[in-house]
Amino acid sequence: MATTFSAPFLRLTEQHAAWGAEQLETFNAFLPMGEWSADLGRCLYRQAGRELRISLLGTFDVNDRSWLWAWANPGFQGSPVARAAERIRQYGQAHGLHEFTDDLVRLAGHEDARRAAETLAFTAMGVLGAAGYIGVQASPDARAYMVPDDPQVPRAEPDAITLPRVLLTGAGLLGGSARQVVAGYFAHHELPQRQAEDRLSAGLPNGGTVDVLFDDLDRIASVHVNSREPAADRPGPPGPA
Repeated sequence: MATTFSAPFLRLTEQHAAWGAEQLETFNAFLPMGEWSADLGRCLYRQAGRELRISLLGTFDVNDRSWLWAWANPGFQGSPVARAAERIRQYGQAHGLHEFTDDLVRLAGHEDARRAAETLAFTAMGVLGAAGYIGVQASPDARAYMVPDDPQVPRAEPDAITLPRVLLTGAGLLGGSARQVVAGYFAHHELPQRQAEDRLSAGLPNGGTVDVLFDDLDRIASVHVNSREPAADRPGPPGPA
């Protein structure tokens, strides 16, 4: 039984790690904690008085430690609420990812099956470009995972102040290729980037730049952000006394 995900799947997860973690932080701040309910027939999820349009990704069986994609669930197969999961299946077919094409993904061999289920949901969120994902205890034996499909959910944008933390957090999620994580973040936000042997650099929306240096083990050695202040905000020369 597999004790980890395939190498192509893990590379894909790395590609989405930094921006995905950043977006989840934004999503969790948007969605207040509280009682929840779902009407999957109408693709609706409610939590603490806030209602969102959602799609069902899949369910995690706590006892069997397996993941069932919504596209393969007889109760949802072919229904509107399973459309996002169907897109994941199609992506998996096009890119040879069995994690997305196996109807039932066995996770018992993983050191932490619950974390493996979260990784499936997180990577699916990345592929879909979704604004987050939701995991809830649907029954004593199962957790359900959904992605929002609603324009009211805010989207995170690169911020010069938090960018070093965001990149370092993303690089630490799997502990694999930090360069893949940083390149994926720049690509997601469509930042113009330059590559060198030991670094990746990109332009920021505010006109500044970021330079990320890597060590010989493909870890982030440093993140340097040059945030350009608008000319009107820069202090001018002192006037006459």
